[in-house]
Amino acid sequence: MSRGKRYDTEAKLNYQKVFAVFIAIAVIIMFVFIIKNVLKERENKIKDYEYFALYANNKWGVINQAGEEVIKPAYQEMIIIPNKEKDVFICTYNINEENGEYKTKVINSKNEEILTEYEKVEALDNFDKDGNVWYEEKVLKVEQNGKYGLIDLNGKELIPIEYDEIHVLDGVENSILIEKDGKIGLVNDDGTIIAEPQYIDIKNLGDTYKNGYITVTEDGKYGIISTTKKQILENKYDEILQVYLNDYYLIKDGESIKVIDSKGNVIIEKGFDEIKSVTSNGLIFVKDNLYGEINTSGEVIIEAKYQDLKEATDGIYIAKQNEKYGIIDESQNTKLDFNYTSISYNEKAKLYFAEDENYNTSVIDKEFNAKVTGILSEINISESYIRMRIGEQYKYYNFNCEEKSNIEILKNNTIFLSQKDGKYGYVDKKGNIVVDYIYDDATEQNEYGYSAVKQNGLWGSIDKNGKIVIEPKYNLENNLIIDFIGKWHLGEDINMNYYCEK
Repeated sequence: MSRGKRYDTEAKLNYQKVFAVFIAIAVIIMFVFIIKNVLKERENKIKDYEYFALYANNKWGVINQAGEEVIKPAYQEMIIIPNKEKDVFICTYNINEENGEYKTKVINSKNEEILTEYEKVEALDNFDKDGNVWYEEKVLKVEQNGKYGLIDLNGKELIPIEYDEIHVLDGVENSILIEKDGKIGLVNDDGTIIAEPQYIDIKNLGDTYKNGYITVTEDGKYGIISTTKKQILENKYDEILQVYLNDYYLIKDGESIKVIDSKGNVIIEKGFDEIKSVTSNGLIFVKDNLYGEINTSGEVIIEAKYQDLKEATDGIYIAKQNEKYGIIDESQNTKLDFNYTSISYNEKAKLYFAEDENYNTSVIDKEFNAKVTGILSEINISESYIRMRIGEQYKYYNFNCEEKSNIEILKNNTIFLSQKDGKYGYVDKKGNIVVDYIYDDATEQNEYGYSAVKQNGLWGSIDKNGKIVIEPKYNLENNLIIDFIGKWHLGEDINMNYYCEK
């Protein structure tokens, strides 16, 4: 007797279900590949490296932000990295100490030689007012057959190789002087010519290229041009002083100093020995070595009786009297007593920072109240916080002078410095101990994920997970800044910004 189809023992293949399973598997595989590619692309973006000069075994190389050796130390001279986000490394070799001649070559992170079509490639170095060296990050100077030009870091020509010399305007970024046939011109770091080579000299008007430039013609006459090539003052003045006064200019006419406007009209010509700066009400002037303020009609607003005077905000001034600094208003009312060796105003934070003779800094709010006092460690504008050392502890404050924990402030960190019983360790975002309290001193995690730790007078480093990268072994007493990338520590000469092993 037949048992019916329900009980048929012969196995039969359901092709529709099999096909559906294959399709599902294919979709899953495709989805996995898509996710994998997305993660890989994201990983590649995360691994956009920054580069730093490395000094080890008396030779120079390059490391990246992970502390990996990109170029093994093999060069006698420091490798120049104009832009730390670009793998363009300039190596100097075959130096002749007698005649000063040398050769250069440019390599990338794969140790491949690039930009080989030029006889010499150099970075354009400059110095700030504190003597720290920095480089124009977007341009390189190239030489061919005794002539010079500019290229960008990808090798694109910005100006042709036809100039007799190219160098920076001292202390001013984005301002490159070009020389041709004994005359001087000016370009920016995009290669835009601001002034053709037609002057015997070009100077900065103020502290930044945005303030414009003083030009001097062959007949010794001074004028002013803007960064957009606009002729602000014709070249007809005996001298223009390098003091930026917004819409006013300080000229020297024979032995007389005058303040003029952009049309050449004389605004003030007596009552002062020097003009120092412009204010919201007028100008800071010097008379008989004392500072005061006058308006544009020449009327005295603040009597010249201070050893120094600078406007911080509208109508509020940082003044010096009897060798100490305080704060006054435009009516010469004292807002902060003259008890400090220095006072500065941070416009972004809208706070005053007043240092006393014991090197303690008081943070002063707009009502001139001292909100916190200690050793100032950091003012971080991008993250809007202040770091102070008070006693044996570092404390954090927002720009409202409210105390915050390092976990609240350092949002991108993975571990956080913690102190207990005079020893330092690290905790995670939930306050769980990651590194035991065993160190005599330590630093917060830096932007590359490394922290410096000190034990028995020696420094080492840990990574973002609190794992030891290098045991404390370095005596860094002479280092102004303690910082590590991997096993490498920042060199003593922070002006050079290199990492090494001692």
